[in-house]
Amino acid sequence: MSFNLKQWSWVLGSFAMLALFSLSRDDHGSVRTPPVRRELRSVSRRDNTYNQMLSKTDNQVVLNNGLVQLTFSYPGGDVIGIKYKGIDNLLDIKNQPSNRGYWDLVWNKRGEKGGVDKLQGTRFKVVRTTSDQIEISFTKTYSHSLGNASVPLNVDKRYIMQRGRSGFYAYAIFERLKGMPEVDMDQIRIVYKLQQDKFRYMAISDDRKRVMPTADDRANGLPLAYPEAVLLTNPSNPDFRGEVDDKYQYSSEDKDNKVHGWICKDPAVGFWIITPSDEFRTAGPFKQDLTSHVGPTALSMFVSTHYAGKEVGMTFRDGEAWKKVFGPVFIHLNSAPSSNEYLTLWENAKEQLVEEMQRWPYNFTQSKDFLSSDQRGSVAGQLLVRDRNKRLIWASSAYVGLAAPGNAGSWQKESKGYQFWTQANKQGYFLIKDVRPGNYSLYATVPGFIGDYKYEANIIIQPGKEINLADLTYEPPRNGPTLWEIGIPDRSAAEFNVPDPSPTLMNQLYTNHTDKFRQYGLWERYSDLYPNHDLIYTVGTDNYPDDWFFAHVTRNTGNQTYEPTTWQIRFQLNKGANPGNYTLQLALASATNAEVQVRVNDWSANPPHFTTGLIGKDNAIARHGIHGLYWLFSVGLRNDRLQEGNNTIYLTQSRHKTTFDGIMYDYLRLEGPPQE
Repeated sequence: MSFNLKQWSWVLGSFAMLALFSLSRDDHGSVRTPPVRRELRSVSRRDNTYNQMLSKTDNQVVLNNGLVQLTFSYPGGDVIGIKYKGIDNLLDIKNQPSNRGYWDLVWNKRGEKGGVDKLQGTRFKVVRTTSDQIEISFTKTYSHSLGNASVPLNVDKRYIMQRGRSGFYAYAIFERLKGMPEVDMDQIRIVYKLQQDKFRYMAISDDRKRVMPTADDRANGLPLAYPEAVLLTNPSNPDFRGEVDDKYQYSSEDKDNKVHGWICKDPAVGFWIITPSDEFRTAGPFKQDLTSHVGPTALSMFVSTHYAGKEVGMTFRDGEAWKKVFGPVFIHLNSAPSSNEYLTLWENAKEQLVEEMQRWPYNFTQSKDFLSSDQRGSVAGQLLVRDRNKRLIWASSAYVGLAAPGNAGSWQKESKGYQFWTQANKQGYFLIKDVRPGNYSLYATVPGFIGDYKYEANIIIQPGKEINLADLTYEPPRNGPTLWEIGIPDRSAAEFNVPDPSPTLMNQLYTNHTDKFRQYGLWERYSDLYPNHDLIYTVGTDNYPDDWFFAHVTRNTGNQTYEPTTWQIRFQLNKGANPGNYTLQLALASATNAEVQVRVNDWSANPPHFTTGLIGKDNAIARHGIHGLYWLFSVGLRNDRLQEGNNTIYLTQSRHKTTFDGIMYDYLRLEGPPQE
């Protein structure tokens, strides 16, 4: 059975309708009612009239559309000033101009110490100017004569200002030409550092927003187990005394990291980073990354190894060519009356996000490397999944995506190419639109089922073409009937026992919060809860939300020494007459310098009956993430290792150099022998 794109659009139309609503903002970025929708007039490519938005001196470039004034260093291309609503500069004037609004890149040659390149331009040009819009460019060109002093990469930083819009767009084209030397690139981002005495309120999501401590409060505090975590001992606001602040507490999954920023109370002004698409980010929709944090700092993260490890960085061989467009992102500025300004400005920022998403992919960018909608293609289909009873059911709410060709699940480590993801509806129907032309694999992950789906054939996207796939079927790994299970297969440890933090190490934002796992120091609570012996879980008696600790960590024995821990799963088994072998499905949500050893009914067996070997560098335990990279091991258990009646499976996390070595389980399931 096949369908055309219009039919798929009808099936999924209800999702699109939910996003269509008007904006409550006037042409100056101020919030008002009643809502009036404003459409930007299309930019004419035939209009070469030089507008009045740009002025230039020997060391600065200034853009001014009457609402916002931007000042750039020349020819470097850093944003050194943002003037808006009577504030001469939203950026921190106490910082050096090069440390206010900038791109940077963390890189190294293999086997050598890394460095940070702030991607300073050496050439400026006006790309295009019309009566409604101007786009400017700051370029950095690599030369072999620079050697190790510069990352082997050409960079074209672009900024767009439009009349009638309270903000500006930023994007960049990164390109390696054939013949450039090898390099590893682990982080690419844009950084904006705002005035500390003005921007005190941070908003990341509806349930993560509040007045924040200051950078001075952190400087006067007590560093904890790593530099990013600080205990506030003498803050300017006494309400923060005794709290912990750590920038990683404010991370988000990329699929949710769409709008975040800061609010100044007097005058009531908001500064927001809006990311309307994830296509240029790396490692799929569940990759976690930084957002805004104390500084006040707002980040647009494009590439990082956070919550994943070095293996999701970009590694280029000697001579390898590559090109990618990062962005555009929209820097949105808004203002409001002084009454209820925090909520008003946050709600307006979310409305602006909807508008930017509706306009994506933009049709006003001037780089030929950023493709408009008519230069892209689409793919649609329905995903079904075979359940434990071998019935075909809808893959409800599955995440379905296109990424570089690879093995099932390889998308979570892929960083060089573009990725396009969507969430299927209740019936498993999906539509992935506005995909850049190219060769992709189609991947999916289904909540409630272990493993990863991959369509058997590559998908070739062509401009203006739609691909309609017949019904797709995912058959998750399974060797036999379920005897018992612990957890929910959702690539996360959130359903397990996440303890309350130590009362002296709390962040009040996460008190009585669904994201309690973002509290500091939870790994240390394991020894508090299990002082005399390691975790013992009895199937049929215990409940995993209360009795299964969220992270399998080391035990602190004092003096910065740690020892392995061994958890036990005790269960009754009626073996019956089937002589077949059993299977332990072991799904991990995170691993950091860890090794899980499995033993059955013999805790001292050497070698263990199964080991994962040394795995993982995602550091999710230390960085308050409830997951990192996903791992799945189907562990075969010989029939004769299990016995009638009482049985125990021993799970040992054997690596123990630091307090952060460990894993988080996603889901465990014991399957009986295969049935005919």
